[in-house]
Amino acid sequence: MSAAPQERVIHDSRDAVSPGKAEAAVSTGDLPLLGDVEAALAGARSRYASDDSGQVADYIPALATEDPALFGLAVADVRGLVTYSGDSEHRFSIQSVSKAFVFALVDEALGHDTVRRAVGVNNTGLPFDSILAIELNRGSPVNPMVNAGALATTALVPGRDATEQWDFVREGLSRFAGRELELDERVYASESAANQRNESIARLLGSYGRLQGDPSEVTDVYTRQCSLAVSTRDLAVMGATLAAGGVNPLTGERVVDAAVCRDTLAALASSGMYERSGDWLYEVGMPGKSGVSGAVLTVSPGKAGLAVFSPRLDATGNSVRGQRATHYLSGALGLNLFASAPVNGRQG
Repeated sequence: MSAAPQERVIHDSRDAVSPGKAEAAVSTGDLPLLGDVEAALAGARSRYASDDSGQVADYIPALATEDPALFGLAVADVRGLVTYSGDSEHRFSIQSVSKAFVFALVDEALGHDTVRRAVGVNNTGLPFDSILAIELNRGSPVNPMVNAGALATTALVPGRDATEQWDFVREGLSRFAGRELELDERVYASESAANQRNESIARLLGSYGRLQGDPSEVTDVYTRQCSLAVSTRDLAVMGATLAAGGVNPLTGERVVDAAVCRDTLAALASSGMYERSGDWLYEVGMPGKSGVSGAVLTVSPGKAGLAVFSPRLDATGNSVRGQRATHYLSGALGLNLFASAPVNGRQG
């Protein structure tokens, strides 16, 4: 799916909290008080619950059966406090949001320079499943957030075979979430049956010598990682782990190094929302990642992870309510990395 060139990630400026209003926060400092966070989440849900624009993804048959009315929101701060609203415990497949965390695990295992050379970190400017982007870049996967780069990243996962690689991915993402994640077998079977394009991408990468391992096995591990079942609350905690320098704020376990979080958030900032990543940073001001199940995850380093789930998608494959609620909450909770207050109150 690709958007018309003039389409913007955020469609309505009313989603933003005006900087002149008292409730607008800035990126420096801490999150607002608990009651204010709860009120902001409830306010976002109230604002956008009636927005029925967009369509549930149907190119993966199992996703087409999701209830379009579902709407969950969650914020997890770096101290371990999780605040949520709506259908935040409903479980869905993680899909492309998994790309960020598998990249982090591989970066931790192999190192900054190795991953940069093997995968790349630049935006393609083309849709997430573009084959043209591979050809234009002489076989380079370009970045880990598009499907080609995600497949190349998954191929780098440590393990003697596909079984060990899958175990490494599942266990690693479970540490990010702070609980054991399970495969959604129904989604996995459905996605495997409709996975010809990803396998074609893997084979094309292999023809350029840019994919380690058998393309079919790599595609299968990648499909499994996308089929892990998570909740909105889980994603917020996973985001908070990146925000907290790699330490899960619920379990206290160090999942990855702080430098790996920096690498991962940089890749998300440049490419996490695909060809609309520039629009996303301009409007929302946080590294983010979406998934076709309806999830939008964003991270404010040193503060929190914010996750929203709503299955109706726009033409680019991003959750309509998820984008709008994230835009609103970025301002309401002071998560925009580019928003700051005058020093010492000086107005100029």
